Amino acid sequence: MTFQRTWMTAAVVFGSITIAVGSAAAQKRYGPGASDTEIKIGNISIYSGPLSPYGVIGKTEAAYFNKINADGGINGRKINFISYDGAYSPPKTVEQARKLIESDGVLLIFQSLGTPTNTAIQKYMNDKRVPQLFVGTGATKWNDPQNFPWTMGWQPSYQSEGHIFAQYLLRNYPQGRIGILFQNDDYGKDYVKGLKDGLNGKIRFVAASPYEATDATIDSQIVSLKASGADVFYDVTIAKFSDLML
Repeated sequence: MTFQRTWMTAAVVFGSITIAVGSAAAQKRYGPGASDTEIKIGNISIYSGPLSPYGVIGKTEAAYFNKINADGGINGRKINFISYDGAYSPPKTVEQARKLIESDGVLLIFQSLGTPTNTAIQKYMNDKRVPQLFVGTGATKWNDPQNFPWTMGWQPSYQSEGHIFAQYLLRNYPQGRIGILFQNDDYGKDYVKGLKDGLNGKIRFVAASPYEATDATIDSQIVSLKASGADVFYDVTIAKFSDLML
């Protein structure tokens, strides 16, 4: 997840919604969350807890949609952007998704953040046939239209980024000894797989330490990695744990 992607994301969704609503307008038939005057868009961001700095993404998206409304909206329709706090918690994200769909009646959920949190709502969203649009995570699992046609990824995959890191290491540290700290879920495992595939066995891995997103500390993992003799550190952590290493 990166703040830099936010503006481009909002611009893309603006174009996508314009097309969808334009088609609906011609037929004068609307599903939940769309009317002659309003488009309801749901969002689940991270406004509390250790990852709360990521909440600026939701706030920036809200500001962009406010700008669209100030400019007249989409074909005269105002965007009602409803953003709730998921706190990077899968159970809370499920609760907020249900609220957005079953109480608020949104047209779609846009740019919800986090791999474990989006995983928690993926089946529910597809069962409800509500778009889970441009999820804020680069896990490869979002590219599965056969099984989850209502879930759409957007950003480059973590495995692709891992390939890029591999090319850097091959050029600059061909004799390196790599130690890896990674989150023990699809987010972390995709980054590790991308790096390993990109290196193709050409650089040695000396240690790999997983952690859980709910862990209080990563002290034991850091001690283990330091003792391994690694001289290249591949860090696949969320902000909470990156900050602990500063």
